[in-house]
Amino acid sequence: MEKSLLKQLNLWHQNKEYDKIIAAILEIPEQDRDYDAVSHLARAMNNLDRYEEAVQQLLTIEKQGENDPLWHFRLGYSYYYLSEYEGAVREFEMASTLDPADQSALEFLDWSRSGAEKQKKRARKKAKPLQTASGQSKNNGTGKAPFEDFDFTGFWDDCDYALKEYVAEPPTDELVASIEEELGYKLPASYIAMMKLHNGGMPVNTCFPTEDETSWSEDHIAITGIMGIGREKLYALCGELGSKFMIEEWGYPDIGVVICDCPSAGHDVVMLDYRACGRDGEPEVIHVDQEGDYKITFLAENFEAFIRGLVNEDVYDTSEEDKQEALRKVAGGAFSPLLSELCAHVTEVENIEGIIRAVCTRIVEEKGFFALHADELSTLMYDLQFWLYTKSYPSTDRETYLEAYKSMIAFGGAFGTGGYAPGFITDWLDDRIGQGMITEKDGVLSFTDRALEALLEKLNGFASAGNALEASGLINIAEKIKPFQLVEHDSGNISMILDVGTYKHEVFQTRVDEGFEGNGYDWGSVAAVFLEEKMPHLADIVRFDPEGSMFCAYSGNREAMQNFAIGFKDACEDDAVFRDLFSRAELD
Repeated sequence: MEKSLLKQLNLWHQNKEYDKIIAAILEIPEQDRDYDAVSHLARAMNNLDRYEEAVQQLLTIEKQGENDPLWHFRLGYSYYYLSEYEGAVREFEMASTLDPADQSALEFLDWSRSGAEKQKKRARKKAKPLQTASGQSKNNGTGKAPFEDFDFTGFWDDCDYALKEYVAEPPTDELVASIEEELGYKLPASYIAMMKLHNGGMPVNTCFPTEDETSWSEDHIAITGIMGIGREKLYALCGELGSKFMIEEWGYPDIGVVICDCPSAGHDVVMLDYRACGRDGEPEVIHVDQEGDYKITFLAENFEAFIRGLVNEDVYDTSEEDKQEALRKVAGGAFSPLLSELCAHVTEVENIEGIIRAVCTRIVEEKGFFALHADELSTLMYDLQFWLYTKSYPSTDRETYLEAYKSMIAFGGAFGTGGYAPGFITDWLDDRIGQGMITEKDGVLSFTDRALEALLEKLNGFASAGNALEASGLINIAEKIKPFQLVEHDSGNISMILDVGTYKHEVFQTRVDEGFEGNGYDWGSVAAVFLEEKMPHLADIVRFDPEGSMFCAYSGNREAMQNFAIGFKDACEDDAVFRDLFSRAELD
């Protein structure tokens, strides 16, 4: 290969312009492409997730690459992302043998071995016959009526939201055929039978166990609802937020049918997977995780097995811990740079940061987690963010705002929801324009004077909540006790929280040989010594509930908790005092 071309290919690679690499090399006649050219072509294809094509290219230079660790690595990389783990293991083993210093090859080898083992377990699991409630075996329901002996009594949670957005009239055979034609896949008989009994909805049991970790949990996934057969409901297969929408708008793989939405508001789904059976066969059920680069996790060999395997969320209930974590986030998490910049320009209301935190605390208290949907408080936060942004950037058009929206709270870091469903924010914007609250003149968006007046009135109402916190001393105390945080709860309790890891880490390292790590339990031991020796009068009032990554003290007595928080932080800041307390701490 010419040096000038090689230099250009490397430059394109650095700039992640992989399409240009592929186009340039494909212009070279196949018989004239040397080993380096094909290697660069395969690497670019791998970087664009075109793994099957990369394998084809690499195999054309197999003999030349026999002793090249990089050739084996690239082929192993392709096999790994094609989930052909045994081939990946073989190639990464060879790459590691040829280049023992390659840590990436060793890392991928470990992942590939793990993937191969999970595939074997999955194969054994799929080979087991489905067990009915009576213990009798079924072979995928063949020759049996769907859901024979399955009691659907109490299966559905027919709340108002479910009835409005999911549940439709039982589908006719004509509708089923029409939906199948539109989707391009034949729906499982068990799915059709279930929908004819209850066409879509939100089940009582919403969790399904997994062997693989996902963005939702290390041992299970959760669903919100099961899509019905139809077009009218929001969450129907061909509804506004149905299967086609998730595939076309959210980028989910076009390998089947999305049948369940999840609590992440679009960031993961459950699908029928037709890759192995064809469009008219019996599909497997999989979980697809957008947060994990659309990672696919096998759930069940068929739809009936999936439904039978659903369990109640109580089995995995971490809601209270999740809620407390969310409360800590909205109470003390740092604003994103953009949100901080916008708040600095506000003069119309006092303590805008306190107002934002007060609104979001209310959201968490009501939902149990931090997310914006289509409810009243979420709408207030949409209004608030729009006002903040357009106040600082008055020439904002629709496209600019929708892009900027991501950087305020949606992906706001420490104070952020960690994602959002684009449909919620576009629906909000369209509604506000339709209501005449937001005008669009020459493409520029802005609140009307009356809409802004109404918004400020609402914000001033929440300002009282922020002022109440300030009056109670919590805001001033919050500054004094950083990096600890104080969190108030509806129950009346108040907690002192620390995300452990860096603060006073050097002190805990002095007893690392005894097993101390500086984790939440170690902090709890130090705090217990402080409470016993320095504030014994609070011994029965302040309690501890640490976890591995978090220290937590709590009390129903506000004044006692405030006094403890200030006293303990002062002790932490005096290095000699803290080391003395730590010397008497006992390993939990």
